[in-house]
Amino acid sequence: MLRGESVGLRARQEADVPVLHAELYGDVAGRARVDSGPWLPIPAASAEGPFSVGDPGDRAVSFSVVELASEELAGAAVLWGIDTHNRSAHLGLSLRPAFRGRGLGVDAVRVLCGYGFVVRGLHRLQLETLADNTPMIRAAGRVGFTREGTLRRNAWVSGEFVDEVVLGLLAEEWGDTWRP
Repeated sequence: MLRGESVGLRARQEADVPVLHAELYGDVAGRARVDSGPWLPIPAASAEGPFSVGDPGDRAVSFSVVELASEELAGAAVLWGIDTHNRSAHLGLSLRPAFRGRGLGVDAVRVLCGYGFVVRGLHRLQLETLADNTPMIRAAGRVGFTREGTLRRNAWVSGEFVDEVVLGLLAEEWGDTWRP
């Protein structure tokens, strides 16, 4: 397990899937704000589900987020679009509703960055989020991400186009001392 101050990132377990699926995928309105494609009625046990258990690949690594104090499943995190030539990747984070607003997102982003920069040797990490996703923008900013731009009316969310923001962080800007 990769440990931060308040969260750990570990391999997804079969027992995590129904919980993540029910709380993060079953919330259609919330999921529409996360995915770049339309919500589809995918069963929790499907290998096509966003939280299915699988081996990490060269292009994406999925984690379950665990709150260290309670040892409870807090959410899901992913490093995706891993580009080994340009040494870059994107990151994503979804916390279960009961774990939001408790500062866990900052630590989860910090540990994901540690994995990307220290373990994988990446040079750049990027995240894209809806412009009104203040908690994610704030968490990324606290870790050191810079707002690099706005993709105007780029995301189709619940019947309308909304803005997305792009945030980036370079390894030399990170400066964290996180170690696995």
